[in-house]
Amino acid sequence: MKTAAKPQQLIPWPNQPLVAQSLVGGEWIKSSGASREICSPYNGKAIGSLHTASSQEVDRCVSAALEAFEDWKRVPVKERCALLLKFRELLLRDLEPLAQSAARESGKLVSEGRAEVLKGIEVLEFAASLQNSDLGGALEVSRGVTCEYRREPLGVTVGVTPFNFPAMVPMWMIPISLALGNSFILKPSDKVPFTPVMLGELLREAGIPKGVFSVIQGGREVVERLAAHPGVSAVGFVGSSAVARSVYTAATGSGKRALCLGGAKNHLIVVPDADPSVTVEGVVASFTGCAGQRCMAASVLVAVGDVEPLLAKVVEAAGKLELGRDMGALIDKASHSRLTTAIDRAVSDGATLRLDGRAAPAPSGYEGGNWLGPTIIDNAHPSMQSACEELFGPVLTIVRVASLDQALKLERASRYGNALSVFTTSGAVAQHVADQASTGMVGVNIGVPVPREPFSFGGTKDSKFGTGDITGAGGVELWSNRKKITAKWGLQPDKNWMS
Repeated sequence: MKTAAKPQQLIPWPNQPLVAQSLVGGEWIKSSGASREICSPYNGKAIGSLHTASSQEVDRCVSAALEAFEDWKRVPVKERCALLLKFRELLLRDLEPLAQSAARESGKLVSEGRAEVLKGIEVLEFAASLQNSDLGGALEVSRGVTCEYRREPLGVTVGVTPFNFPAMVPMWMIPISLALGNSFILKPSDKVPFTPVMLGELLREAGIPKGVFSVIQGGREVVERLAAHPGVSAVGFVGSSAVARSVYTAATGSGKRALCLGGAKNHLIVVPDADPSVTVEGVVASFTGCAGQRCMAASVLVAVGDVEPLLAKVVEAAGKLELGRDMGALIDKASHSRLTTAIDRAVSDGATLRLDGRAAPAPSGYEGGNWLGPTIIDNAHPSMQSACEELFGPVLTIVRVASLDQALKLERASRYGNALSVFTTSGAVAQHVADQASTGMVGVNIGVPVPREPFSFGGTKDSKFGTGDITGAGGVELWSNRKKITAKWGLQPDKNWMS
């Protein structure tokens, strides 16, 4: 690869150090717990600092949210949604600052930061539509007897979100929960605390009442306290599978509703009849987008039969990408070390390294960042680490099989169940893959098959702990209860089972 020029996708540095505060009872506070520097993945330099909330501040936050809930749940849904639509206007107004903030602290490109804010707005638009749908219904089920359901909020709800999408993943949870009448506490990743602060400030500007929305900063100890807190009714989580299982166990063990989304090992199946242009673009974008740091990124390419001409084009296209211009940085040095070690192990285990991203030059002026170029490992055995464990980076492992059914068998053997995609021009092949897949999301000629609203997001197996999905109709069920009312007024001349 040639020496990269200073990229246009990286953003200017803030004029002064940022401080990640907590929003408690409608007021920003500098938490009294331990503090630490937050460094940008671009160059390893400090952006600002985060102060962890103390246990007392967590308790104050929950108490304020409980108090605010009592009034918020009585606000008509149309008025709640009007505030969300005002929030939408402010998100669009500040789209570029939000995109830049997400990029600066997570390492992605500004264009990727912009895309995640817009995807979050889609969920907000779905939430605002709830004022006209699925909030209740009634039916005369027998003469003189009616059955009715009303959708009611749960109380104080909590969202624990990851580093890779500091704007979008919070927006998977916040709008639906608030539209349904809950108060909501956001506990963002302590690696990316600043974009969530911007979301909180925009919600305040939109007019959300004090205490209805909160931000509480910190790490594992804050999550543990929220998951066990008697004032919290429900917890949503997105992150690694190990932590997802732990949070789910803690929350449900204390009687809460919980949905915790974990990691993934997504398979792309490529068959000989696949369209070359669609396949190459889809595969490369899938495993390099957001530097591979997303739960929907391709991890394993299952090559069915003779698809070498397609694989050669994938290698060629990925090798032309420039760091900083076409792909962002890894979140931290620990991730960089873990990935380079995994690449070394794949080679020592007998795989072939067709594209080595460790040799990719960092963008000019950003040499201190956590940069790793696209990496492609070929001829891997399905049992190798790179083929079965989540690496969470721009590393694609190729496993070769003789038949489509062998490819599907590999996918079903994975302990993860987020996504599977197939690249083919055959409708029969596409239908067979969709029927046989064990994942929660399936793509046909799409490398990142994220459903658009109102279709909901969620996987299976170790990619999800809990029932339902986190957006769409699944999100509505997650953050609300159905109250059923059966009523009879006056006697009827006929007799039936409800008499």
